[in-house]
Amino acid sequence: MSHAETLQRTALYETHVAADAKIVPFAGWEMPVQYAGIREEHLAVRSSAGVFDVSHMGEIKTSGPQALEFLQRILSNDVGTMAIGGAQYSLLCREDGGVLDDLFTYRLGPEDYLTVTNAANHAKDLAWFQEQAKAFPDVLVEDQAAEHAMLAVQGPVAREIVQTLSSGPLPKRMTAGARRILGHHALVCGTGYTGEDGVEILCSPEVAPSIWDELVRRGATPAGLAARDTLRLEVCFHLYGNDLMEERGPIEAGLGWACKEETGFIGSEAVARTRAEGPDEKLVAFTMTGKGIARQGNPIEGGGVVTSGTMSPSLEVGIGMAYVPAARATPGTPLQIDVRGKTRPAVVATKPLYTRPAA
Repeated sequence: MSHAETLQRTALYETHVAADAKIVPFAGWEMPVQYAGIREEHLAVRSSAGVFDVSHMGEIKTSGPQALEFLQRILSNDVGTMAIGGAQYSLLCREDGGVLDDLFTYRLGPEDYLTVTNAANHAKDLAWFQEQAKAFPDVLVEDQAAEHAMLAVQGPVAREIVQTLSSGPLPKRMTAGARRILGHHALVCGTGYTGEDGVEILCSPEVAPSIWDELVRRGATPAGLAARDTLRLEVCFHLYGNDLMEERGPIEAGLGWACKEETGFIGSEAVARTRAEGPDEKLVAFTMTGKGIARQGNPIEGGGVVTSGTMSPSLEVGIGMAYVPAARATPGTPLQIDVRGKTRPAVVATKPLYTRPAA
């Protein structure tokens, strides 16, 4: 992004500034990367509840008699299995199977769906939806990014906090439904990106600050993008642009479970071929067995590259994900990672890296 381009701000920007958040450019937006500190925010989500401003994410509404047929064509999962109020993870693929984005879609009515896109990919995704929709005259694709703010409330007591503001019982995991939150209309979704239970609240931008303030007042810790990244990496959730990209497909990324080739989605033939033949490389999780923290782009001896890496606040060890040759993807396989010119040892680990301790 050039300096001439103006960064966008969410409806909560002034709230973040007032809370002394560190604001950084991210995917064309001015976003809070941290408040009190990454470790404190991370551990608050693991032990209690955190609230994230994810209003930079995009939304696309798809409706009409051909909505289901259209979404089956462009999304990798089987949209037809979603009941009204259902939620589903899927991928947007090119004809060659390369991943354009990973998405959550919510079925709001018999012919109404809302798909949430990654912020950096929203314009690209919207254009792809609109182009592919030309073959479906009875489907309407609408950009609704400007109509929603989005708050993610995550952690063991997240639902308890949000429930005190809700007009009815919160939707269960992997479902969504309309509720009134603090008296305001909202779509509440039982999805998240931290490995903890919780919900995401889609509401009007005008009411987002009052909902945020009340969530914080009732015990949710403000958390920034940095903690969001360490949390998702501990449970091996993918980040587009790091672990997912157009140059690689779903099978090598370990996302074959979200691909139902029988639906005939764009890219399904390439995905089926890779599934049948086996990928040349696989995305693995790893932990460092010595000093050093691996970062995106660090090369691995014998082939491979780190896609995400950080210090895990929960595990207190360096962790990450990397593409490695398929023959070296078995848990327990040692790795040697070039971290800024120094070789650092690591080992392929079982996913997820972090699981909640038994009560």
